[in-house]
Amino acid sequence: MTFSVWAPARDRVQVRVDGQDHEMTAGDGGWWFSDVEGTDYAFVLDGEALPDPRSRWQPNGVHEASRVYDHSAFEWTDSAWTGRPLQGAVIYELHIGTFTPGGTFDSALEKLDHLVDLGVTHVEVMPVNAFDGTAGWGYDGVLWGAVHEPYGGPDGFKRFVDACHGRGLAVLLDVVYNHLGPSGAYLDRFGPYFAGRNDWGPGLNLDGPDSDEVRRYVVDNAVSWLRDYHVDGLRLDAVHALVDRSAVHVLEQLASEVDALSAGLGRPLTLIAESDLNDARLVTAREAGGYGLDAQWADDLHHALHVALSGETFGYYPDFEGRLAQTLEGVFLHAGTWSSFRHRHHGRPVDKRLPGYRFLAYLQNHDQIGNRAVGDRLSASVSPGRLAVGAALVFCSPFTPMLFMGEEWAAGTPWQFFASFPDPELAEAVRTGRRREFARHGWGESEVPDPMDPATVERSTLRWEELGVDQHRRVLELYRSLIALRRSRPELADPRLDRFRVDVVGDALVLHRGSLRVVGNLGGAAEVELPAPGEVLLASAEAKVVGQVAHLPAESFAVVQLSG
Repeated sequence: MTFSVWAPARDRVQVRVDGQDHEMTAGDGGWWFSDVEGTDYAFVLDGEALPDPRSRWQPNGVHEASRVYDHSAFEWTDSAWTGRPLQGAVIYELHIGTFTPGGTFDSALEKLDHLVDLGVTHVEVMPVNAFDGTAGWGYDGVLWGAVHEPYGGPDGFKRFVDACHGRGLAVLLDVVYNHLGPSGAYLDRFGPYFAGRNDWGPGLNLDGPDSDEVRRYVVDNAVSWLRDYHVDGLRLDAVHALVDRSAVHVLEQLASEVDALSAGLGRPLTLIAESDLNDARLVTAREAGGYGLDAQWADDLHHALHVALSGETFGYYPDFEGRLAQTLEGVFLHAGTWSSFRHRHHGRPVDKRLPGYRFLAYLQNHDQIGNRAVGDRLSASVSPGRLAVGAALVFCSPFTPMLFMGEEWAAGTPWQFFASFPDPELAEAVRTGRRREFARHGWGESEVPDPMDPATVERSTLRWEELGVDQHRRVLELYRSLIALRRSRPELADPRLDRFRVDVVGDALVLHRGSLRVVGNLGGAAEVELPAPGEVLLASAEAKVVGQVAHLPAESFAVVQLSG
């Protein structure tokens, strides 16, 4: 077999295969090659053996030898799978390590029927690339093409995807191209992969000398997940941190190549960006001057919902107080307007010709829970009634709804920040940095969980036995009902933003959804006049309609079908 590696500035490269060193031959473009038979291998640079930057398998961790992996050897059973489009989707975000007590792909399979019964269509899996240690969020990955071994390695992930497809669930994978983790990031030993740093670590050289191969490193990795692992789409982490001044941005290049792959495979492939830019050019078609991605997370929607439900107005939340209706209609609150958190104007307006499904709406996600000091969920401080109203606004909106694992039953477990770096100095630096960060925001250092303590992972793991408790079961039934109603009534999934309107009536919001009205009351008992008599399709807290008036108890909602 042929081993190859890109190391353009090296005068000598060897490959160590099963303990034996072999010289490699320099080829074109800085690539080196060697024909050797074997299983475990590493590239030797100046006497140091390093894992393959394009490794497919790291069975012994990110500092050790890579292992040959043959994608064609896995026996897939999803040949009839034709994929799922993003239009009409309901997305469920989960973390493999804390989704089940087992913390593996195989143990996650046991809960897939729960997701099917819930009514979700897409499972978004947080990063599964190889990172140092056993437990972590996955955003400190350093070998992007290798699946984290403690989760089950490459075959384990394929079994998970295959099983999801067998149940009609599409799989989205969270990938991180904006930085590398602090332990095991050896790319710069091989070539000019890095250029500068961002808040999280070294960034990639996407537009400097020798950047063509670095861009290929990103795009080839993305294509491999979609082609070799049968994944249906990617969630691209923090794309605002990708520094690229090229005429064709790497995201546009990626979207173009994924479109071509989608045509070849005959199934839809989805690219979803996380971005802090409030710029819909990301999801605008390439022929209209955009990047051509399929969707993006809409944090402004989250912030406006969070403030309305919780009353919190610290950090970046103050601008969103009383602005829920405006944000629901505009997608971005900051659309060329002043941001007090950033101390500058921010964002640009969303063209209402764009379909709403290109923006993800959510009450919670891994960031908005896990980056709180104690990782507390919304249900820890917000009443069940207000949570129900929030869920109704998300699932009855023109956006693509997403929920975070356990949200559907108001899980009592927090979801906290955790890592498990074996290096004691790095572990202490992460522990100290985390505590100091939150101390600046008013939390006592003793309140912040130790991210290196295995107990933090245990606390963050879902307790599925909660489903046997009435209060949790009632929330689950509400979520099931909302998702089923969205699926049965096309008006609720209608993505046309130019036809979407939100009225404010006291403490109540009224969403116009074709012939339906979604009335969410966040205050005391309220009466809301409707334009015609109506019938309640779904409601909480015994909300009802009498004639043309919706009667809503405190903190309740009603989805109403208007007559005529």
